[in-house]
Amino acid sequence: MTRRYRDIAGDGGSDIVGQVQAQQARLRERLAGVRSIIAVVSGKGGVGKSSVTANLAASFALDGRQVGVLDADLNGPTMAKMLGVRGTKLVVRADAVMPPRNALGVKVMSMDLLLPSDAAPLTWDAPTQDEAHTWRATMEANALREFLADTDWGTLDVLLIDLPPGTDRLVTVTALVPALTGTVVVTIPSDVSQLVVRKSLTVTARGGGPVLGLIENMAGLFRGPAVEDLARESGTPFLGRIPFDADLAHAADRGEPFVAIAPERAAARSFRAIAAALARAVNLP
Repeated sequence: MTRRYRDIAGDGGSDIVGQVQAQQARLRERLAGVRSIIAVVSGKGGVGKSSVTANLAASFALDGRQVGVLDADLNGPTMAKMLGVRGTKLVVRADAVMPPRNALGVKVMSMDLLLPSDAAPLTWDAPTQDEAHTWRATMEANALREFLADTDWGTLDVLLIDLPPGTDRLVTVTALVPALTGTVVVTIPSDVSQLVVRKSLTVTARGGGPVLGLIENMAGLFRGPAVEDLARESGTPFLGRIPFDADLAHAADRGEPFVAIAPERAAARSFRAIAAALARAVNLP
C-alpha cells in the first residue's frame, strides 16, 4: 500500500496542498483511457442509488464493455459488497493500486477495501476541534482525488461514480473531474424524494455536466407522483423505471448483481434497457 493510500485510510495526510498539483497531473493520466465518466446521484438517501449503480455497471459488462466503479461514498461505502469484491487485498504495482475485478470483470475501488474491519469508521484527524468540519470536507475531497489519481483504471468504456446523498457532493466531483460526461439521477415515486431530487436536478444542470437522464427506482412500491412528469417538467430525459423486487436486496447482500443472476426478471430487464439507453446517449461502442 502506497503512503498516499495509508494517508486516506486514517493517517490524515500531512502535506495535502503540496500534493494537489501532482495528483491532478496523475488524475489526468489515469483517466486518459476512460471513454465516459458518469456520476450517479440522488440527492436523497434511501432510493436505492447504489443498487442502481451496481446493476448498471454489471449490465454494461454483460454487454461486453470494460467497466469501472468508484465508490465516492466514503462514510458508507457499499460498492465492494454489492459487486462481490469485499475483502479483496489491494495490490500495488509501481505507483498505482490495481482495482479488484468482480466475476464480470468490473473494476471496483472503494473505501471499504481500505478500512481494517467492519466496525471501523472513517475518521479524519483535524488540527483542532474547531477546524474539524472544514478539515473533513477538505480531506474527503482529497481522498476522492487520490482514488481517481492513484488507481490504475486502465482502458475503460465507462467509469461510474456512485455519489453519496447530498447535492454538494456533485459539486466536489465536478471540480475533480472536469471531463465528466454527465450525470444520472435516481429517485422513487414519492413526494419527499422528488422534492429533494428537484434540487439535485437544478444543481446538476448548473454545474454537473449534461443530465443524461432520470431513473425511477422501486416502481410499484410507493404511491406518488409519476417520475415521468418530473422528467418532463425539468426537461430531463426519462431513462425508465425499475420495478420493485425484494430479491434485488438479497442479491446485493451476496455480492451478486441481480442482472447477472436473474436476467429474466422484470427489474433485470429494466436495468439492461436503461444501460442500453445510456450507452446510446454517450456513444459507447
